[in-house]
Amino acid sequence: MDSLTQLTFGAACGEAVLGRKVGNKALLWGAVLGTLPDLDVLIPLGGPVNDFVFHRGFSHSLIILGLLSPLIAWLISTLHPDTKRYYPRWVLLSFLVLETSVLLDLLTIYGTRIFWPFSATPRALPVLFIIDPLFTLPILSGVLAALLFKRHRPLGHRLNTIGLTFGLTYLIWAVGAGEFVKRRVTQKLARQEVSYSRFISSPAPFTTLLWRVVGIDKDRYFETYFSIFDGETPLSINYYPRNLALMTGIEEHPPVVKLKRFTRGYFAFSSVGGDVIMTDLRMGSEPDYVFRFKVATINGSHPTPTDDERLKTTMDWRRLSWVWRRIWKKRLDWKSD
Repeated sequence: MDSLTQLTFGAACGEAVLGRKVGNKALLWGAVLGTLPDLDVLIPLGGPVNDFVFHRGFSHSLIILGLLSPLIAWLISTLHPDTKRYYPRWVLLSFLVLETSVLLDLLTIYGTRIFWPFSATPRALPVLFIIDPLFTLPILSGVLAALLFKRHRPLGHRLNTIGLTFGLTYLIWAVGAGEFVKRRVTQKLARQEVSYSRFISSPAPFTTLLWRVVGIDKDRYFETYFSIFDGETPLSINYYPRNLALMTGIEEHPPVVKLKRFTRGYFAFSSVGGDVIMTDLRMGSEPDYVFRFKVATINGSHPTPTDDERLKTTMDWRRLSWVWRRIWKKRLDWKSD
């Protein structure tokens, strides 16, 4: 999830656990701990691809964070000696915020290595877009209420609890919507006799009412969108080449190997100005993808491995209005609308 959501959710959990006992210290430390796991982005890991694929590694391990919780609670209670009698609550706060921070990332398209170091495979249950106002804003409202209302009155604390309840209810909805979408898309693909080896669905930007679906079929992939209001309308499917021939000769090139594993097969190649580009198909939409990397150059008729380089992406912000219209219209081509 985005940094604001992590910070806000951590603060809300801190208020819920210890706000009535230690006041705004609970909010502050909840916000800090909610942000802490994502600070691994500040650690250089040896290049653009390494920085991309190894983010959310050890710092997002449920095991590591669980073991660190008592130590972090001890440090906090040492910094605030007047709260030492609440050490068990500090442990609970630290454990709850750190673990839920990781679990929120689990709910996005890229997931996280929650079982590191025993498993390096990223786990994901993509039911939330990285930024989702319907999840964040109720929680943020509760946190602001806890900050603004006087501590000797319980109203701010209660409003924080209400905000958290709304947020968690929305999470339950998102999980249910995700399962509904997978089931209906599977049925429609079978009915339309669409060939594929796998597909993945994830929410469109800022909503759980519209979902983007990407499927892999050997040397091609397809993209389609499904709104929960689509009913029995057939999927409008667009196919694109994966250009796997461009991988010939660079199969063992480390950036290619790492991206193949990290994308879980949702990748494609393209040739741009003599460079071989490898694209993660999970984030973005055709033809605008967030994560694209130069991995080789064309030398004669064969690719030659080169240092990896992340390409800048220009997003078409017209898609945001298209997303809203597509939710309600059963078929809508954004390029011609």
